[in-house]
Formats: sequence, C-alpha cells, structure tokens
Amino acid sequence: SYTIEMGPLGPRWKESPQPFTCSVEDPTKQTKFKGIKTYISYRVTPSHTTRPVYRRYKHFDWLYNRLLHKFTVISVPHLPEKQATGRFEEDFIEKRKRRLILWMNHMTSHPVLSQYEGFEHFLMCADDKQWKLGKRRAEKDEMVGAHFMLTLQIPNEHQDLQDVEERIDSFKSFAKKMDDSVMQLTHVASELVRKHLGGFRKEFQRLGNAFQSISQAFMLDPPHSSETFNNAISH
Repeated sequence: SYTIEMGPLGPRWKESPQPFTCSVEDPTKQTKFKGIKTYISYRVTPSHTTRPVYRRYKHFDWLYNRLLHKFTVISVPHLPEKQATGRFEEDFIEKRKRRLILWMNHMTSHPVLSQYEGFEHFLMCADDKQWKLGKRRAEKDEMVGAHFMLTLQIPNEHQDLQDVEERIDSFKSFAKKMDDSVMQLTHVASELVRKHLGGFRKEFQRLGNAFQSISQAFMLDPPHSSETFNNAISH
C-alpha cells in the first residue's frame, strides 16, 4: 500500500521509509546466440544492497511500461529514445547512460515509484529463472489504473468538502494551463530547431568563420597576441 499524509501545503505522498540511490555504470557490449545477437548491458547497483545486477535497455523499457500501466495518476518520465542505427557508437552509449542515470535518480527519489514491487524486482533479481517469474507476477498485477486507488492509505483528519472541491478545481485549472503551455513551448522549440538546422545554420557558420578570421589576424602579431584569447574566439 501507499500512504498519503497531510503536509503544510496539503495532501502529499509519504516519504519512503528506506530511501536509497542507484548507480548505472559500465555499459558493456555483449553477445548471445553465438554472436548473432549483440546488445549493451549496464551495471545497476542499489545503495541499500550494494549487489550489482546487469540490465539491458529492454529491461528498462519493460519497467517503464509497467510503471505507466500501474501508476496512471503519477507522471513517469520518458526513457531515452530507442535508436535503430548507431546503437554501439561510443558517443551514443555514453549519452544514453547519462540519461538512464537521470531517469534512475528520479525513480529512486520518488516516494511511490521507488517502493513499487516491480522496481524492486528490477533492482535485485540476478537469476534468470526468478526474473521471468517476477516479470509474470508484475504483469498479472490487478491493482493497476483506477484499482490503484484501492491500495492507498488516506489521512484520518477530517476534510472540509468545500475546501477539497476548491483544491480540485484549482488543480484542474493548473493542469490544463500547464498542459497548454508545455504544448506551446514544444511547438515553438521544434520550430526553432527546424530553423537552426536550415537557414540559421549557414548564418552561424558564416559568423564562426568571421571569428576564426579575426583569430588568424591576431596570430600575425605574435608579440601582442594572446593564445588563450585566440583559442576562445576560434573554438
């Protein structure tokens, strides 16, 4: 069960009684089926057990989908996107690892998501047979969607009905405004990216060439030139 308590600003999730962190390290290229299948595995180490387990991206993806299915009232951040090509390039692997670390930090710091049994299974199960059993158990969980509400322990304090309704109306207004604003920001940012990939890109290249030209000019006057300054404007 998950507990809601009354805080100074109103109802909130009760903090996890056993907070922990989890590292995601050492992305390693591995193979199976005699080299036919190639994948990257990550060493995942929870602070409260210090015992590492090894997970592929598909395991993170499985956990993410379980979280979406189970906690429809909680915002679960996206995983880094899948990529069909270039999956084994060093830059891509490092970038994905950094994003998985950020995702994991959010999971472990969340008072509800961090206590999910499926998450615990993901962090602790090192045996393939037990992994499959726990995976099936999580997928058969009936306390999902609206049924998740049946697992909540609510505050015992008396709540004024009018105050509760006002809080709900206020949150509905906030949620709609936030959703509209994020959609607008996403649209504007996408347009800006498109422009920078097109015409703006050439303009910035011209600007960069102009700065490099200035740097080259200063290099023609060695007694008074500054290597640090030249490196900065020609970078």
